[in-house]
Amino acid sequence: MNANTKPDTVDQDTSGKVPDRKTLASLLDGRSLVFVGMMGSGKTAIGKMVASALKVPYFDSDAEIVKAANMEIPEIFEKHGEPYFRSGEERVIERLLRDGPAVISLGGGAFMSGTTRRNIAEHAISIWLKGDIELLMGRVLKRPGTRPLLQTKDPRATLAELMKKREPVYALADIHVESSRESKGRTRDAVLRALEQALQQPSSD
Repeated sequence: MNANTKPDTVDQDTSGKVPDRKTLASLLDGRSLVFVGMMGSGKTAIGKMVASALKVPYFDSDAEIVKAANMEIPEIFEKHGEPYFRSGEERVIERLLRDGPAVISLGGGAFMSGTTRRNIAEHAISIWLKGDIELLMGRVLKRPGTRPLLQTKDPRATLAELMKKREPVYALADIHVESSRESKGRTRDAVLRALEQALQQPSSD
């Protein structure tokens, strides 16, 4: 499989041996990995663990936006609005992809951008970390002030509406992996196995 060929969408095999770093590095052939999914799905934690396993740099797009803007994300939303934030988000992600290979975790709304999806398709493999609403709510409520889109009278209903809108787009990702309730390590291993499985599939072209 060459660097320009995209793998078919697959769901993870939760059993079997975790592939070694050299095997995955060879299959990736210089491409980055990009985690997408809803807030609370574990993109940051799992992204860091996968980056460590592959021995490549890790970046969180939200953290990079904060650095570039010199202000926190809720402040950006309050002062400039969501369109301004999304425009800056596209530019930051494009830069991170251009500077790869790396593991990059995206904010929940970033993959909705067609521009960002095209850039990811050109330079990376996308992985959707999936979670049901109970799992996601349990996690986001631990840090409620960092979720500007959930500053509503009914955060659960807001999250459910966001999921309804976003999940069909997340489903365009190359790989789908369930975020484990049991342990972060289990999710990391599922990601690595799913990645190997996807990259070893023969091209359908």
